[in-house]
Amino acid sequence: MHQPVTLTRVTARELFDSRGFPTVEVELHSAEFKTSALVPSGASTGDGEALELRDHDPKRFLGKGVLKAVANVKEKIGPAILGKSWQRQSHLDDFLKEIDGTENKSNLGANAILGVSMAFARMQALQSKMPLSTSISKTFASLGRTLPVPMMNVLNGGKHADNGLAIQEFMIVPKGFKNFSDALRAGVETFQTLKKILSDRGLSIAVGDEGGFAPHLGLEGSHQSALILLTEAISRAGYKAGDQIGIAIDCAASEFCAKDKGHYLYNFEGASRTASEMIAVYENWRTHFPIVSIEDGLAEHDWDGWAEMTRDLGKKLQIVGDDIFVTNPKILQKGIDAKVGNSILIKLNQIGTVTETLETMRLAQKNGYTTVVSHRSGETEDAFIADLAVGTDSGQIKTGSASRTDRMAKYNQLLRIEESLGAQAIFSKS
Repeated sequence: MHQPVTLTRVTARELFDSRGFPTVEVELHSAEFKTSALVPSGASTGDGEALELRDHDPKRFLGKGVLKAVANVKEKIGPAILGKSWQRQSHLDDFLKEIDGTENKSNLGANAILGVSMAFARMQALQSKMPLSTSISKTFASLGRTLPVPMMNVLNGGKHADNGLAIQEFMIVPKGFKNFSDALRAGVETFQTLKKILSDRGLSIAVGDEGGFAPHLGLEGSHQSALILLTEAISRAGYKAGDQIGIAIDCAASEFCAKDKGHYLYNFEGASRTASEMIAVYENWRTHFPIVSIEDGLAEHDWDGWAEMTRDLGKKLQIVGDDIFVTNPKILQKGIDAKVGNSILIKLNQIGTVTETLETMRLAQKNGYTTVVSHRSGETEDAFIADLAVGTDSGQIKTGSASRTDRMAKYNQLLRIEESLGAQAIFSKS
């Protein structure tokens, strides 16, 4: 059982994320403990996401300051939650939603609310003398012992790079291993092998927002070239493509889609394509490469296209909805009813509280959808999502490549959790 928490101090400050833009850190105090949480920020965002409150003052950080959100924590949220005994995470989160009073948290800002919610989850874990992952598992009613398969973004395109690739992320998925640490090692070795291949061919080894490489591969057949590179890297690292390491792609198709006379058309590799034609592209790739998962293969509002893609590919691949579902249980339920997708990406700041995130994950798992806990492109050193993935037995995590401290912090926390669980640890093998 969780012990009740009485907060004695609530404060916040403006710090920085991995892209060098301001973000919110919230700090909570009780009589015994102090906790904090840093809030991430996305670049490729869905229309239905909760509002990230920015100052829009052109004289500070190009308008991206978060002093308004910081002030809301100090002046509005803090006085409202101090001195009360909070027994459950949901009690606090529901109260935060109530005092905000909007559907998308635009009054106080989802970044202000989420910082408080995450820091409280840590406080409750300390108060109850539990690791954070265990505390989350008690709330979620799960085993809390499953280490997730890492989906490692090793080649970048789309909004994460400036190299002509429409597809935003090409990921390696080390799934055929006995434990998480072995899977992570395989992923790291494949990443380093890919780096050598790129270097030997005179291609750029500079990394993008999520730590993956962003080489210019040329426009003609460039996406297939990327898939060939990954397959080669897996093999040269000493692993079996498909059996041990698969490939996943995050298309972020909303970014290269336009609506014309009621029809969604995709500007892809120099041609304008319908949803059906894009699905045919993915099917062709699937037959030639060990692709196991496709995220946001079509635009977020192209629901008819999504239903077609799910019918055609859903029994062969994991079809992940990110921008289309935005970690929102109401939208996910619409997707379930429409038979759209079979998996959902989970991002805390898309919905704005820990409780609503868990509600969405619970709904997904109840209806046979897989869940992929995810970072954002603007990350921090905060490793909360590592504990969230284990605590909910999610089975999969996206937290970037095998470089940049903001990404490695999550992998390192997962290694610590695996060590602490010992023989009780389970590796998902999704």
